[in-house]
Amino acid sequence: SDHGANRLGASALMQGLADGYFVLPYTIGDFLAKHLGEAKMTPDDAAFRSAEEAVRKRIAGFLAMDGSKSVDHFHRELGKICWEECGMSRNAAGLKKALEEIPKLREEFYADAFVPKGDQLNSSLEKAGRVADFFELAELMCYDALEREESCGGHFREEHQTPEGEAKRNDEDFSYVAAWEYKGHGKAPVLHKEPLEFEYVKLSQRSYK
Repeated sequence: SDHGANRLGASALMQGLADGYFVLPYTIGDFLAKHLGEAKMTPDDAAFRSAEEAVRKRIAGFLAMDGSKSVDHFHRELGKICWEECGMSRNAAGLKKALEEIPKLREEFYADAFVPKGDQLNSSLEKAGRVADFFELAELMCYDALEREESCGGHFREEHQTPEGEAKRNDEDFSYVAAWEYKGHGKAPVLHKEPLEFEYVKLSQRSYK
């Protein structure tokens, strides 16, 4: 959710549910109402047709997958990479390794995954779409974790800790809100920053002991 790669556990899941299922639909509707005014959006609109065609092309691509490995296989392999290299404790070497392994696994996914065909509800097709998205998200999390040269909250970089083994912050260089811009398949995302200004709260090193 809002915390990117730096938030762990049930609180992040609940926030994701809140943002995704409850907040976002109303936010989009409100935005469109204010900007479209009395204009009516119809399926004949060029933007609608473009989006529909992109979705149909994507689904057709998944259905054309006739490889030897299940979508679940790639889901597990991707999860293993993230768990081992971008978990609660991570380091630069492991994150760089993940950024090498994830694109390779994604290419294998598109080349050797198998999605059953059928006219009924196709759960494997749905999962293929989700796993394809997971590849992008996993890669982005690793980029974000590698970029942040500090330990803060659940984001523990092994290179940045106090002599007592506590998380060592770097507020001088990392007091900002970050948003990554997706630049397309196979291209590195672009980081955008907005500085944070604290007028009343003093930033301080936190101890988990």
